[in-house]
Amino acid sequence: MYNLPQSTDINKPLYKTAIFEKFNLKAAERERFDADISRMALVAYVAPSRVPALKEGQEVKDFYVLQVILKQQNYDTKNIMLLQKLIPQHIIFALEYNSSLGEVGRGLTQFCIFHTRLQQSEWMLTDDVALMLNGISIDDVWNNLVASIGNLDVSSEESIEQQIINREEREKLLQQIELLEKRCRVEKQTRKKYELHQKLLRLKEGLS
Repeated sequence: MYNLPQSTDINKPLYKTAIFEKFNLKAAERERFDADISRMALVAYVAPSRVPALKEGQEVKDFYVLQVILKQQNYDTKNIMLLQKLIPQHIIFALEYNSSLGEVGRGLTQFCIFHTRLQQSEWMLTDDVALMLNGISIDDVWNNLVASIGNLDVSSEESIEQQIINREEREKLLQQIELLEKRCRVEKQTRKKYELHQKLLRLKEGLS
């Protein structure tokens, strides 16, 4: 599955009711979870014991692929973060959504992975998606998957973690700039408008 070696295949359904009962989720959490997720299953386990060509990592010893069948494409990321919190493992989430509106009726898949922050890939046709095991060790494979899913540069002098932090800060800065631009457009007082414009220029300097 997902172009992974057949030796990594597993089939362990993860039942919503078991999660609700084991972790004593509140009613609101259950409703939010059930509104988004139809069913789940652990479908792959990647470890040196399953892929002998891979060496054991220093930080990442192994990881799972959790297939999540969605009821709606516009899901709440809080549900994915909840699963990550409840399952203390390194996990790649393969979110699948099937819609008659998709190209020739084929489903869509998005990969998610938590590394410093939740990283999400673009939506892709399920028939075309693949998880590539690039690297010598599990650490290498994991970092390459984080970079691929999160659209990061694994060859950069900056660490993957620093790239994630920098991107988050840039996104926050862009949001602030967008808000200030809206305020500038509607502001009537000349002095206030000038002050907002100067602040806007300082924020834009931070993008360089």
